[in-house]
Amino acid sequence: MRPSAEKSPFDTADHSAIREQWRAARDELGSHVSNARDQFDQANERIKERTGRDLIVAILIGVAFGAVLLASLLFVKWLFVPIALAAGLLGTYEVSRALKGGGRRIDVVPQLIAAAVLIPTGYLDSPWLSWVMLFVSVTFVCVWRMVAQMVVADGRTYGDVLADVLVSGFVQVYVPLLTAFALMLLRQEHGEWWVLSFIVIAVVADTAAYASGLAFGKHPMAPRISPKKTWEGFAGAVVGSLLAGALLGVFLLGIPLWGGLVLGAAILASATLGDLGESMLKRDLGIKDMSSWLPGHGGLLDRLDSILPSTVPAFALYVLLTSPWMVP
Repeated sequence: MRPSAEKSPFDTADHSAIREQWRAARDELGSHVSNARDQFDQANERIKERTGRDLIVAILIGVAFGAVLLASLLFVKWLFVPIALAAGLLGTYEVSRALKGGGRRIDVVPQLIAAAVLIPTGYLDSPWLSWVMLFVSVTFVCVWRMVAQMVVADGRTYGDVLADVLVSGFVQVYVPLLTAFALMLLRQEHGEWWVLSFIVIAVVADTAAYASGLAFGKHPMAPRISPKKTWEGFAGAVVGSLLAGALLGVFLLGIPLWGGLVLGAAILASATLGDLGESMLKRDLGIKDMSSWLPGHGGLLDRLDSILPSTVPAFALYVLLTSPWMVP
């Protein structure tokens, strides 16, 4: 038998040294990770304090919604219809509840019923059906409000009752009709690419405004309406939207460069007006967000405020730029 090899004391010392080195490296890595996490949390808190949003949660929710939206438009475009319907109904509910909380008499259930009928008509092959249904929906919610006021008979002044009726009709125009416009565009040949493009441009404009405003913002754009919006942020939105419009127009939509620039400028204008318009509405109602459905974002309508008004110029430019006399 061969004698068993004796264990050298140097081997034990080497193993101990290696273990100590691994332990020191692990501790150092943990320290770096902890410091990086603390710095990131501090930066996120500063951003949250300045903008009122939790950046991490907002990004995660935005990416999730973007993935669902992209999948529906890229693979089976009619799957966008139930997504738009759900978004339109939730947006209608949010704005109705917000207005009701601000003192207006809004009948939420009739608003949702009218919206559920109006929105899908945008995807039907009838150019006038949506307009007919808009008239029906507005008439329905307005008459409902007047009858409900007559039943209650609580002495509400004529001016308040008239304002309630007008606001009821406004809800149907603001959310369901504009959502139906997105479905009108979707129904067209290659309409899914146009829907994707105008949404991307609106998101790029909003993101560029947020980033440039956060980094360079010093001069308020509309302090009485939205104190955190700055001219520096708007400049970033201009650059981002024009660049996105040019790239998407040429490489995705197949329209001339000037057409892409016009698309980017039109979406920028409608998105900015929509954003400021909703900020004005929220300021009048004395609220920060339309709801708290989406952590880091507020309500769904707080994210759709720039997208919904953009459906109209997007559809109009589709008709203009794809007309036979415009195609080379």
